[in-house]
Amino acid sequence: MIRTDALDQLPVRTAVPALERALDERGTAVLCAPPGTGKTTLVPLALAGLTGGGPVRRVLVAEPRRIAARAAARRMAWLLGERTGERVGFTVRGERSVGPSTVVEVVTTGVLLQRLQRDQELAGADVVIIDECHERHLDADTAAAFLLDVRATLRPGLRLVAASATTDAEGWSRLLDDAPVIEAEGVSHPVDVVWSPPPGTVRPPHGMRVDPALLTHVAATVRRALAERDGDVLCFLPGVGEIGRVAAQLTGADAEVLQVHGRAPAAVQDAVLAGSSGRRRVVLATSVAESSLTVPGVRVVVDSGLAREPRTDHARGLGALTTVRASRAAGRQRAGRAGREAPGTVYRCWDQAEDGRLAAFPSPEIKVADLSAFALQAACWGDPDASGLALLDPPPAGAMAAAREVLGAVGAVGAGGRATDRGVRMSRLGLHPRLARALLDGADEVGGRRAAEVVALLGEEPPREYGDDLAHALRTARRGGDGYAARWRQEVRRLTQALGSAGREGGGTDDAAVGLVVALAFPERVARARGEGAFLMASGTGAELGDGSRLRSAPWLAVAVADRPAHSASARVRLAAAVDEATARSAAGHLLFSGDEVRWSDGDVVARSVDRLGAVELSVRPLREPAPDLVRGALLEGLRREGPGLLRWTRDAGQLRLRLAFLHRVLGDPWPDVSDTALLDRAGDWLEPELSRARRRSDLARIDAGGALRRLLPWSTGDAARLDELAPERIEVPSGSRIRLEYGGDQPVLAVKLQELFGMGETPRVAGVPVLVHLLSPAGRPAAVTADLASFWREGYKGVRAELRGRYPKHPWPEDPTTTQATRFTSARLRRG
Repeated sequence: MIRTDALDQLPVRTAVPALERALDERGTAVLCAPPGTGKTTLVPLALAGLTGGGPVRRVLVAEPRRIAARAAARRMAWLLGERTGERVGFTVRGERSVGPSTVVEVVTTGVLLQRLQRDQELAGADVVIIDECHERHLDADTAAAFLLDVRATLRPGLRLVAASATTDAEGWSRLLDDAPVIEAEGVSHPVDVVWSPPPGTVRPPHGMRVDPALLTHVAATVRRALAERDGDVLCFLPGVGEIGRVAAQLTGADAEVLQVHGRAPAAVQDAVLAGSSGRRRVVLATSVAESSLTVPGVRVVVDSGLAREPRTDHARGLGALTTVRASRAAGRQRAGRAGREAPGTVYRCWDQAEDGRLAAFPSPEIKVADLSAFALQAACWGDPDASGLALLDPPPAGAMAAAREVLGAVGAVGAGGRATDRGVRMSRLGLHPRLARALLDGADEVGGRRAAEVVALLGEEPPREYGDDLAHALRTARRGGDGYAARWRQEVRRLTQALGSAGREGGGTDDAAVGLVVALAFPERVARARGEGAFLMASGTGAELGDGSRLRSAPWLAVAVADRPAHSASARVRLAAAVDEATARSAAGHLLFSGDEVRWSDGDVVARSVDRLGAVELSVRPLREPAPDLVRGALLEGLRREGPGLLRWTRDAGQLRLRLAFLHRVLGDPWPDVSDTALLDRAGDWLEPELSRARRRSDLARIDAGGALRRLLPWSTGDAARLDELAPERIEVPSGSRIRLEYGGDQPVLAVKLQELFGMGETPRVAGVPVLVHLLSPAGRPAAVTADLASFWREGYKGVRAELRGRYPKHPWPEDPTTTQATRFTSARLRRG
């Protein structure tokens, strides 16, 4: 029997008529409904025609997480007085509850993508609701883009709803063909904010690390909330590890402590969502509880202020989740959980002044995540560069390039980025392309079941107590009775079924099988030992094992999970398997190099014959007669690293370079650019043939840079002959002396004794630029600086004369220097002359 009373209490019901009209008229709509209004549960039932009247339609609801998909389906089935699998069902990875009468099916966005790839028309579905689109998960963005493509080309009658509690409504409206925005009013209760910053200094999060001092403070804040407020407490933490550590610190608290996250057993998740059994509860949750899920009885929220977002180091291939400060939007969502059913309180574990500095919204996953899976989805859809997909944010070019490189390496795409048959099969395994490659190729080597076991370990990182040795973790999971082992066995079954009959039953030991499959997934992370517990990966990144690791004596590793601690030169290995050199060579064969290698190293040319696996040198032999072109390339590399200072620069050569730089700056072409970058870019134009004859650093030091530099003068235009005219080395002054010009600054500098310029009325110019005159005393010390000699004679000379003539009485100090003969000598010698 339909629970009409419960349905009538859901505020979103008032928005349903407008939503239905929008879909009838436009086919698309954006639904904005605050948490607790019933958008996830009432709207699908209403659009399916299950709440009284209207045609029956097949509705697909896409949720970002498995726990939310199961919970939403169970709640809708309860509202209809049924169990899941009847008119309401759900499908998540590894679990399905649907029946012949199912018209509302809740799926994860990943499942929806798989269906679209298998059946682009999405036959049988009349309406698709993408829920919690504000979270900007990559799968949700991709599904929306595919569905819009389907509406435009195959099924214009397919109805599409983007639903969220808080979102960029205008952006989604534009994306969905100017869809109407329907807003539902929520029944929100006031939520008091208590600012509860830690009492001492807390280090900011880095990678997966969270300062234990913050977790201790969060646990203390939970105890404070239990003492100061009534009702259940919902505490937000970034991940499973932090939940476990805070739970341990709450031992003995006068409340039942429950843990909610994607890895929690379904029974625990159901118990949390079912409500209190009479005792106060503390629910420790990840961001999974921000939206989609209602935890009954919660009146207090404790917010750690942290969240986990994906990040990728594309240069090293060390992608993982990282801990970040939660956005202001996430903070509002979390706080709202305290006011779902009655007035509540949120304790925020940071200072109020910090709040305004937080990001407004979480980063769209497409901007920060590894895009290998997305790129494979796009390739299988027929749009390899994703340029034709309607996305709120385009994928970054660098991340897409890195993703296509991965896909090419695993054989998922061919020429032009188009998906191969193998790539299509990989996309349907529901795995990252690296893991799909490991499963398919590993099955042929070690057997389908064993490959599935290892890939299931790689798909969800085992608990820390399993250790860092994946072979040991495999044996622990096989005999384990914990929640992780149960999920692992379920995933093994799914992957084994997906393989079908593929893959023979392989022999060999578990240790060898685990190592091979890991190496197939991450070939650039095979690593050779270079000291106790220290390794070098084929990617060139150093890696270190923790103290006490059983892998420390292994000669080779296949590294599955590693991260880089703050201020560390090496990555820290969290999960790996021992392999031998033959396995490393086989799995990372595309990284093998054998040949002559001539490069600049430690300040000189090094010539060797090398066998390498990526950055790992397998064997090295001196190379006695290296090819001249390789030597030349190494010398150019040395010049690029250390600069033209490797050449022999006399004073005249240095001055020539400064003169040319001055002319290039003032006159431009055809006078050459002689900056370091320009000289190195044109090394072949001015350093030959000397460079071709050089073999080592000492040969470079013998090259006359000044003579070579003259090759860059504009000889072909005839301007080279004007060098001494336009930028002379020296200027003749009225005394007859030829004084050197210095060209290092913005203006050429003429440093000359004041008496030698008597009679010169105007400042000399070089290439039209006034010379900066440094007027010197008879002892050669600076007396004045001017770029306007006429003005100096009129206004500055009197002061200089008054100051210096008493100090240098033997030198002439006429009252009118412009009519006096210039001299290099004293007054007495001048008279004798």
